[in-house]
Amino acid sequence: MEFRTRVEITPAAGKIEPCTRMLFVGSCFAGNIGELFRREAFPVVVNPYGVMYNPVSVLHSVRRFFSDEDYRGFRPDVTVLSLGTNRVYVDKATGLIVDNCRKRPAADFEEKELDVSECAGALVQAADVCGSRVIVTVSPIRYKKYGFHASQLSKAVLLLAADRFVKTVPNRAEYFPSYEIINDELRDYRFYEPDMLHPSRQAAEYIFARFADTYFSERTFEFLRRWQPLRDALAHRPKSPESDEYKAFIQKTRNGIEELKEMYPGMAIPDFSTGDNQY
Repeated sequence: MEFRTRVEITPAAGKIEPCTRMLFVGSCFAGNIGELFRREAFPVVVNPYGVMYNPVSVLHSVRRFFSDEDYRGFRPDVTVLSLGTNRVYVDKATGLIVDNCRKRPAADFEEKELDVSECAGALVQAADVCGSRVIVTVSPIRYKKYGFHASQLSKAVLLLAADRFVKTVPNRAEYFPSYEIINDELRDYRFYEPDMLHPSRQAAEYIFARFADTYFSERTFEFLRRWQPLRDALAHRPKSPESDEYKAFIQKTRNGIEELKEMYPGMAIPDFSTGDNQY
């Protein structure tokens, strides 16, 4: 007997190799997944200007990133865009969509809903700026403040826009079904945080695993198998950091990392902020 409906995903023809440079822009869901890639020693930039929920703000963030001198040396091979809502805030004085209201009075802004064409158009422009592979997904996080019916309508617009975007630039864009996986596979509330709106860490890990199955090459899986014990060692919190045993453990870990870096020069060692056992 089957007790869940599994979202079938065709493995991607173009695989993601170890240490591929990646940019994640969009909703907090992009941040959660991006941080899992950082954990796995991928060189990544995650929401460099904060969380962006709607496609136009995502476009603004992408444009800013590629013109930012601070990121001049980082050109992603893959960009992941996560869409949260089609609702935007327009500055009444300028008529422009803002990414952050900067704590200004609500009366300064007009709330608006983007249609499918506007959302898809913003994504096409973002892909043009990136000039490389773009993977788009729709965040499964629901927006309670709009009401759940309005939230679903917003997601429907984003899903249609993502589909139109991929069909417009099929050689550069792909759709990954995060929204569908959460809603069709992980339907139980045990996969949510206590607010019952945000997917749990376990759900994010599952999404990452499905993404890996879809996009990672065999060489990438081999890298992860080699990296995992070193990653776990880096995250270890010792009871006796001054002991000879622990010092030997850290030296062994450092040697292992140096060996792995020789094999994969592009790997980015994450900072686990665990005190004395940082590498």
